[in-house]
Amino acid sequence: MSVATDLELDVVLAAKEHLADGVVRLTLRDPAGAALPEWAPGAHLDLVLGPDLVRQYSLCGDPADRTVLQVAVLREPAGRGGSAHVHEKLAGGETLRVRGPRNHFALEPAPQYLFVAGGIGITPLVPMIAAAEAAGAEWRLLYGGRTRASMAFAEVLRETYGDRVELVPQDERGLLDLDAALAAAPGAAVYCCGPEPLLAAMEQRCAPGSLHVERFTAKPDTEPKAAFEVELAQSGRTLEVPADRSILSVVEESGVPVLSSCQEGTCGTCETGVLEGTPDHRDAVLTAAEREAGDVMMICVSRCAGARLVLDL
Repeated sequence: MSVATDLELDVVLAAKEHLADGVVRLTLRDPAGAALPEWAPGAHLDLVLGPDLVRQYSLCGDPADRTVLQVAVLREPAGRGGSAHVHEKLAGGETLRVRGPRNHFALEPAPQYLFVAGGIGITPLVPMIAAAEAAGAEWRLLYGGRTRASMAFAEVLRETYGDRVELVPQDERGLLDLDAALAAAPGAAVYCCGPEPLLAAMEQRCAPGSLHVERFTAKPDTEPKAAFEVELAQSGRTLEVPADRSILSVVEESGVPVLSSCQEGTCGTCETGVLEGTPDHRDAVLTAAEREAGDVMMICVSRCAGARLVLDL
């Protein structure tokens, strides 16, 4: 897992193009033509769209091309305003502030992969598929969407890779047959991105350690919450975190600056070192091994499994 970075830079929106029904692709360049940051498949970028409007989008271009960064954005009518801003207000030629890239969905080396995408969840998988192909690995893609016209990258993937790409428009073929796909790829490393029902269904079916997922929205949190104490080692402060507030909000209120973005445990921006105590992890970023290690946590949603935490803040 890559550590969250504080890197921020200004980029120019070089192109904004229609990719599929409700989806636009943004191509970003350095204003002076300088090389942009390195990234690997699975990475995402923060777009700073306003003072309180920061959104994360998966990079979907070619990591070898340092002249551009590309993201694809689905217009979500019921969203929180980020996609509406991108679709309705962003125009070619304007300057944007971005943060990152960060990667909590890295492609691990494997001889065989099964990629499963639902809707806009295809975006991080596009460069993964190219990397798997370049490495000579066996792979298949199962890709579902509401309609064929709404499925970004569908035709170019099918034209490039042939029948290793299975397209499943719901209005034509119904829901994805996850059981058949998994049965046809025994032992494969499985990478899945899409809406929560798809991710939950995959988690029910896959053996521990074989499934890698990325969530665009927070995983439902129904666990009870209790108050606890947080000591900030660098700042010399001890704070009480009530049951109805996050560590992040309490720390920020105390005047200690913390870099954050999604505030729902999906982006990894607020990753914080844990010096003492046991975190109660409630994010959608850390792996099982990272949770077990307990030396970092996402303070926007995660809590304390005991009475006290000491954080590297």
